[in-house]
Amino acid sequence: MVSPLAALLVSAGTPPLTPDGPTAQHWLRDELAKPEYQAAKPTWFDQVAKQIADWFASLGVHVSGNAGWVLAGIGIAIALALIIGAFAVFGLPRLRRAREAETVFDDGDARSVDDLRRDADAAAAAGRYADAVRDRFRAIARALGERTIVLLLPGTTSQELAVEAADALPAFDRRLHAAAGLFDAVRYLGHPATADDDESLAALDRELAVAKPQLSMALDASAGGAS
Repeated sequence: MVSPLAALLVSAGTPPLTPDGPTAQHWLRDELAKPEYQAAKPTWFDQVAKQIADWFASLGVHVSGNAGWVLAGIGIAIALALIIGAFAVFGLPRLRRAREAETVFDDGDARSVDDLRRDADAAAAAGRYADAVRDRFRAIARALGERTIVLLLPGTTSQELAVEAADALPAFDRRLHAAAGLFDAVRYLGHPATADDDESLAALDRELAVAKPQLSMALDASAGGAS
């Protein structure tokens, strides 16, 4: 069979050449780079099908070309199913645990507002300001929930609470978000807390206790809890 390059040289009246090694390699790369050669290259799916057929052949089982394609498709489907199943079993619980780790209240923490305030006062008196800040913010959250200013649900985070409370108490927007940020920094990032941090939350708690929420927002939260 005469190559296209040789045919071109002959048709042009040029005598055939005997190229050196590098030139021949260059010509070969150019030839193989043409679309007709690239289109004939096996795809990754073809390679998978061939590997599966070769594996069956090593077991003494003959698999035709079409059957190799079918088995490759089945194998890929099974692999995808295993990946999805592994994510459902191992990935989602981690996502749930990550969210649970960001919540205001620990599981089973049913302390009342008064209990939380007393625990915060005791922690502050003992110089344990990180504990005081955590319980002081929880007291704020519990008090807002009892007044139906916010809807406390399992998994409610400090930032969600601040956003919802600020809707009903817009004058406290900045301080509520600052309090939520302080709570997160102390609880999750391990930042130290000071007496001033605790006192700022205690002052916020006292002011929120007598603040009048916007009626429409409070009713919306109450209706949401009833539904």
